[in-house]
Amino acid sequence: MTESDRSALVRHPLAMAGIVITTAAAVVFIALAVAMLLGMLSNPYAGLVVFVLLPALFVIGLLLIPLGVRLQRKALAEGRAGAEWPVIDFRHSRTRRVALAIVALTAVNVVIVLLAGYGTLHWMESPAFCGAVCHEPMHPQYTAWQNAPHSNVTCVQCHIGEGGQAFVRYKLAGVRQLFHVVTNNYPRPIPGVADMRPALETCGNCHWPQRSLGDKLWVSRTFGDDESNSETVSAMTLHVGGPNEKQIHWHANPDLTVEYVATDPDRQTIPWVRVTRPDGTVQEYSAEGVTAEQLAAGERRTMDCLDCHNVVAHRIAPTAEEAVDRAMASDELPRTLPFVRREGVRLVQGKYPDADAAAAAIAEGLRGFYKTQSGTVDAAMVERSVSALQSVYSRNVFPTMNVTFGVYPDNIGHTTSQGCFRCHDGSHTAKDGSAINFDCESCHKMLEAVP
Repeated sequence: MTESDRSALVRHPLAMAGIVITTAAAVVFIALAVAMLLGMLSNPYAGLVVFVLLPALFVIGLLLIPLGVRLQRKALAEGRAGAEWPVIDFRHSRTRRVALAIVALTAVNVVIVLLAGYGTLHWMESPAFCGAVCHEPMHPQYTAWQNAPHSNVTCVQCHIGEGGQAFVRYKLAGVRQLFHVVTNNYPRPIPGVADMRPALETCGNCHWPQRSLGDKLWVSRTFGDDESNSETVSAMTLHVGGPNEKQIHWHANPDLTVEYVATDPDRQTIPWVRVTRPDGTVQEYSAEGVTAEQLAAGERRTMDCLDCHNVVAHRIAPTAEEAVDRAMASDELPRTLPFVRREGVRLVQGKYPDADAAAAAIAEGLRGFYKTQSGTVDAAMVERSVSALQSVYSRNVFPTMNVTFGVYPDNIGHTTSQGCFRCHDGSHTAKDGSAINFDCESCHKMLEAVP
C-alpha cells in the first residue's frame, strides 16, 4: 500500500474526529497537569478530570481512528468513493491567512475551555454551590456551617473523597438527591446522620489522633429569667487525654476498634458495643433486654470521631435557652437590658410560618414588652437586642425545613441528648459481669461554681 493509499484511509469522518479528540484531549491534559503541579487545582474533582476524564477521551479518540480507517478501507474495497481530503495550497496568500486565523482561534478556544473548566471545577467545589445553588434543602446546614469553627473547611473536603470510586459514589448520590429536589420530594428536616467517609480521612488531615491533649478547662455561662438576667458560671476540667490514656480521647486510638449497633436512624440508641484492644483481646457489652433480632435489624458501625463530634460543622443549638445564653455570653445580646433573657427565649422559640414572619414577630414582641415596662429603657439597646434575637433565630430555626432547636442531637456531653450515656449508662455489661465505665470523673471534674 502506497503512502497515498494509507493517507486516504484516515479521511473517514470518524478517523478525523478521533484525531481531533485525541489531540484536544492531549493538549488539555498537558495544560491541566501543569496547572496541578503549580498548585492551581487542588480539589477532588480536578484529579478526576485530569487523570480520569481526559485520558478516557484520549483513548476514545484513539479507538475512533482505527474504526474510521476500517470503514474507509471497506468503502474503497467495495468501489465506493471514500472521503476526500480538502486540497490546501499554502502558495495562496488567502489560504495562509485562513490557516493562521484557524490556528489563532483554536488557541483562543483552548484558553477559553481551560479557563471555563477551571472555573467550573472551582465553583462545583465551593460551599455556595453545595449550600445555596444546587442544594436548597441544605440551607440550614449551610447557615450552620457559616457560623461553625470549621467554616474554612469546604463541603467537598469532608463529603467527597479522592479517586474515581468516591467520585462515582457521591455523584450518583447527588443525582438521586437532585431528582428529589426537582420533584420536591425530600425529607423535612434533612436527616442529621450523613454517610461520611472515615474520620481519619477527613478530621485526620488536621487533627492528630495520637496526640495527648491533657486536661482542658470548660466554662459554661448561663443566665436567669429574673430582671437582672443573673449570670451563673459553671466550670469543669475535661480529661481529654490521648489514645493511650483511659480518658475521653481513648476512643480515638487508631490501634483500638470500637464497634457498635444503633437501632435508630439518629444513632441515639446503642444496645451493643464490642471493643477490640491493641493486644487483640475482645469484649462485648450488651444493654439489658436487648434481643438478637433488634441487633440484626440495627446499623453496625465502627466508631470514629464523628460519633461524638457529630455536629462539629453544622451545629444547631439544642435549646433556645442555650442559644440565647451564648448570645449573651458573647455580648451579642446585651445582658444589662432587664428581662431580656426571659423575653428572648420566649420569642425565639415561638412558632412562626417563615423567617420573615419570625423576624417581624420578634421585633414587635420585644418592642411591645419594653413599652409596657415602667421606667426608662434604652431604645438603642432594645433595637440591638431585636437584631441579636433575630440573628439567633435565623441561625437555628428554619420553618420551611422543620428545623428548630433540638432537632439534631449533639453527642458532645450529655446535657441535652443522650451523648456519652448512649454507651456509658451503667447498663451495658459483658458476660463476665463487667460494665462500660460509668465513672463521671473519668471524663470530667466539676470545679467550684461561680454565682
